[in-house]
Amino acid sequence: MLVDRSKGWRQTLLHFDFTLFAVTVSTAFLGVIMVYSATREKLILAGLNRYSYLEHQAVYVLIGIVVMFVIVTIDYHQLGNLGFLAYGAIVMALLGVLTPIGKRALGSQRWYQLGPVQFQPSEFAALAIILAIAAYLQAHQDEELDAKMLVKILVMAGFPMLLVIKQPDIGTALVMGSVLLTMLVLAKVPLKWLAVLFLLGALAIVAILSLGILQKYQLQRLTSFVNPKTSALQAGYNLAQSKIAIGSGGLFGTGIFHGPQTNLSYVPEQQTDFIFTAVGEQLGFVGAGGLLLAYAYMVWRVWCIMKRAKDPLGRMLAGGVLGLLAFSIFQNAGMTMGIMPITGIPLPFMSYGGSAVLAFFASIGLVLNVGMRNPK
Repeated sequence: MLVDRSKGWRQTLLHFDFTLFAVTVSTAFLGVIMVYSATREKLILAGLNRYSYLEHQAVYVLIGIVVMFVIVTIDYHQLGNLGFLAYGAIVMALLGVLTPIGKRALGSQRWYQLGPVQFQPSEFAALAIILAIAAYLQAHQDEELDAKMLVKILVMAGFPMLLVIKQPDIGTALVMGSVLLTMLVLAKVPLKWLAVLFLLGALAIVAILSLGILQKYQLQRLTSFVNPKTSALQAGYNLAQSKIAIGSGGLFGTGIFHGPQTNLSYVPEQQTDFIFTAVGEQLGFVGAGGLLLAYAYMVWRVWCIMKRAKDPLGRMLAGGVLGLLAFSIFQNAGMTMGIMPITGIPLPFMSYGGSAVLAFFASIGLVLNVGMRNPK
């Protein structure tokens, strides 16, 4: 039996998508370099360790790779059985972060402070929704999707979304909504139902913007991309500086560590939400375009693995990650160029932050898992 299991594992490993793995890890280590370039000068001026962000991000990436491999080694059917457990744990964490034990900063309450480490449960909320909905649809694969099942799925996704909006974090809630929509399309929900849900979602966004749930500065960030010139010194400042940084890179960029916009810290939060501007300035159109091509390849590989999955669980897991990656990349890169509203969501594998890095590596681990066990 031991020999048979060993042979079976070797056969499974033969179908490991090394190209998806390589592109993911390469992107993450480029992110480490970009985070360093965006933070070293201001740390030097503050008399702090210039390698602080570099060291932290490198550790996050290495831990993320380990998490990815751990997930790969467990058959995704077993992970599916743990989907509701993971969902429950994240919901409890989202509830807890809104209590006094959660940390409040910049008008939002999103984190737990665990000594020197911050943990942001909302970064894992989309992944929990993917696991829970995939497990639910797998359990009901022999049943035709009806209104009752759809309502259960909406409640399953809607409750953590409301908790995230309460923080408030509208950007992450939009990511979760894109994941939900992707999975509903894959579940072949009738078009008329999707149209109704889209309308309800639009009304919900209007209500959020009208009822004062968001802080004033958050509302300005969301709407400044429509007419940034009217608020260039307020909410539109980030966008104006972002465009200047990307535009100043030209075709080939100013070179790593030689970008004046980056070195002088003109772009606020450049190591997190606006890390794409550091790429655009220092590596130019060629470097930024190359990064987007790497993302396109990543999304395409996830799509291929989703298409060849033989069961609803595998298809939904890969499809949910597809929605998560595609929306996060388009939204983050788009907001730095002024074609999308400014929301505080990270650029996958590039932005600084441990919770986001671990969540994205775990997501790719799920896809690699499905791909290994659904060979061509």
